[in-house]
Amino acid sequence: MKSQVLVTGSAGFIGSHVVTKLLERGDSVVGIDNHNDYYDPQLKEDRLKQFINHNLYEHIKADVSSPSIVSTISKIKPNKIIHLAAQAGVRYSIENPYAYIDSNIYGFLNILEASKNVNLQHLVYASSSSVYGGNVKLPFSETDSVDHPVSLYATTKKANELMAHTYSHLFDIPSTGLRFFTVYGPWGRPDMALFLFARAMLLDEPIKVFNNGDMIRDFTYIDDIVDGVIKVLDKNPIRDNKYDMSLSDPSKSNAPFRIFNIGNSSPRKLMDYIDVLSSNLNTKPKIEFMPLQPGDVPSTHADTNLLNRWVGFESSTSIEEGIKNFCSWYKDYYKLQNEH
Repeated sequence: MKSQVLVTGSAGFIGSHVVTKLLERGDSVVGIDNHNDYYDPQLKEDRLKQFINHNLYEHIKADVSSPSIVSTISKIKPNKIIHLAAQAGVRYSIENPYAYIDSNIYGFLNILEASKNVNLQHLVYASSSSVYGGNVKLPFSETDSVDHPVSLYATTKKANELMAHTYSHLFDIPSTGLRFFTVYGPWGRPDMALFLFARAMLLDEPIKVFNNGDMIRDFTYIDDIVDGVIKVLDKNPIRDNKYDMSLSDPSKSNAPFRIFNIGNSSPRKLMDYIDVLSSNLNTKPKIEFMPLQPGDVPSTHADTNLLNRWVGFESSTSIEEGIKNFCSWYKDYYKLQNEH
């Protein structure tokens, strides 16, 4: 029997791709999104147009941080929830910290309360590679301590993991947190580097490259991310009463609770990323080298062995292929936009 899946953040970058994949395989989906203006709302509307009239899709415009969302979800009675709605962005969390507490803490608490009410089969939620903060040991592993966040955004994501564990322990809610690593691709977020760089290059404007270009990122293509999210959704963690709590492994416990990295496991230099982008756009970038920004980290690298063993996850898309796909979409989308 196909599931009824609730996807929060369904007009977002990852959320819209996840909804599309769920509908393709025959799941019924209820999407929730607040359509906020953190970035261009038209992009969100255009993502939704891909599936909003699908006979297996229902859309609700609502904010997960509103207390009323608990009763809304309780009435829907989904079998499973994929919680992707959040206030995104590391640097914006320095400018507007209250938005992160509202969306990422209160919003997640509402999701957990609703999960408790509907006898949920599985809650899959977005964490972030940002939780690794000041860690310098690479690659980042789920068994590493994540006690030194360097942004409030990262703090809220670690808090989500702790909150999920509490509810999994108290109410037997199977929950899986996924630490996303630098997701990119078509329909992406305009506040992220790929969008910012592409726009500036096409307008012959300079691009700002932080840490004087000495940045390494585990760039992960959206299709690989979606594949992992769906595979995780289909495998519930179960309570392990034999688990030795003295092991202090933050990725699992005796509750039905798991944490996984989801990334490409092949980190690349940011300058390589820029070179591939400029080649696809047939431009020569004007670069302004800048110091490392507050809240940012110089390197990320996902150890995905746990996720591979759990659901057979493997990321297979190179940045050469992924950026080519992004550039094709970007030029088509913004050409169409300019004609309106």
